[in-house]
Amino acid sequence: MAILTFELPDGTTREVEVRRVLNAGYAGRGQDDVAAHIAELAELGVPVPEVTPSLYPVSPYLAQQTGQVFAQHGRTSGEAEWALVVADDGELLLTAACDHTDRALEVHGVAWSKNAGPDVLGRHAWRLADVESRLDTLTLRAWVTKDGKERLIQDGTLAELLTPGYWTGELSARGDLPPGTVLISGTIPMAEGVDQFADHWRVELADPATGNTIDLGYDVVALPAPIG
Repeated sequence: MAILTFELPDGTTREVEVRRVLNAGYAGRGQDDVAAHIAELAELGVPVPEVTPSLYPVSPYLAQQTGQVFAQHGRTSGEAEWALVVADDGELLLTAACDHTDRALEVHGVAWSKNAGPDVLGRHAWRLADVESRLDTLTLRAWVTKDGKERLIQDGTLAELLTPGYWTGELSARGDLPPGTVLISGTIPMAEGVDQFADHWRVELADPATGNTIDLGYDVVALPAPIG
């Protein structure tokens, strides 16, 4: 199992043994955003989903806090998201995340593609209870770097996505929210004209009320060509 360690604003740390990871998809609160994301993926050949929002279980070891993501080819990319983490005592933590997805495999199956790359999480977290009253004001941004140039590719707020409360309600009703659960939120639309197949991804979750931020960043590293 993966072990994640988060630093909280009061300087304490929480260690969480990841037992299950769930990736939400097409989880925009407004149907315009959902349609935009479906259109983005359709351009890459991804089939239109039968049901929205969707939920994809992935292997627990794919929840990682890392500075490198290894890719077998050049058509993989991240997605700026928030992550809800259920600590061992049941406390809910919120952090930044980037769902790194194999776009070539995604055309054959979204669930397959979600299991082909890691969900990269931040090393800091907030207690959900501390920010829940102003959740919609939290900002979510992502930047990509290619050929040495960084560009903003995603820029929005958590008001665009289904809330942690929505997902905890859905999962609790199914008895599917034990300690060690990591729920990845789904993403916001990408800016047109920015190449998502980048050398580096950076994601920031920010709280304008306090000025606090949680960020992560990683290089996309090409694996050597296979032999045989």
